[in-house]
Amino acid sequence: MTDSSKKSFIKNKPSYFYSVVSVAIVLFLLGFFGIVLLQANQLVKVFKEKVNVLVEIKNGSSKDDILELNAFLNSSVFVKDKTVKFTSKSEAAEILREDFGEDFMKMDFENPLFDVISFNLNSNYMQVDSLDWIKSNLKEQQIVKDIYYQEAIVDQIGRNLEKVGYISLLIGFFFLIVAVALIHNTIKLALHSDRFQIKNMELVGASWKFISKPYLWKSFQNGFWSAILAISVLLAILLLAQNDLPDLLQLQDPLSFIVLFACLFIIGIIITTGSTYYVVNKYLRMRVDDLY
Repeated sequence: MTDSSKKSFIKNKPSYFYSVVSVAIVLFLLGFFGIVLLQANQLVKVFKEKVNVLVEIKNGSSKDDILELNAFLNSSVFVKDKTVKFTSKSEAAEILREDFGEDFMKMDFENPLFDVISFNLNSNYMQVDSLDWIKSNLKEQQIVKDIYYQEAIVDQIGRNLEKVGYISLLIGFFFLIVAVALIHNTIKLALHSDRFQIKNMELVGASWKFISKPYLWKSFQNGFWSAILAISVLLAILLLAQNDLPDLLQLQDPLSFIVLFACLFIIGIIITTGSTYYVVNKYLRMRVDDLY
């Protein structure tokens, strides 16, 4: 092969480096949106599990009955672990005295407060219908006088979650369309310089499967390395964010990140190989004159 032909071959070789980088940028944007969404979901979960539920105990209830109710709550699936707390009415009066001053409870009235068991719910049960079911079940306990929780906050969380869900779905769909379009155009540009070689192989008798196979394998590798590059940058950003904001560690769910990164691999490989298959077959279907 002469020097001029070598230079021509190198010049016409598809620019896979730019293809890998371009696909990695698109996957990075998708992954970044996914991380923001995951962090937002975890933050909502934390807020939901901060809402207190108060179980007011009837006066005259025995300690054994209170301990039995306490044990029942600790073993319930809807109660967050290690959040059940008993507060006697004398302790509650002391708290009010500290908040409102010594004169608050000096009047010669009987303590109007009740013994209370407080707990937090698991986030999955922080819904209006679940709370109504929990409230009705607890009221069946003979020593329970009433149950209180911040209904306005629960309703607001539910409405906000519904809005966020719709907005996230639209944004995610938009990002997916943009990702497919950008990656497809990147693959198309990368293979444009190889269109004559693809057509020549067909003209000398090579089957479409034989022609497509090396391009599909290369696109599979490109999608894999693009995902690796995108995930590496995302992990670096996460580590930097954790150094500046250590509280982010409490919001992270390793399993969710594993699923997200696996989806980036799948999306990168499927879109790159699918686009390559489409572009190669498009050139194979074209006439030689149409390639110019």
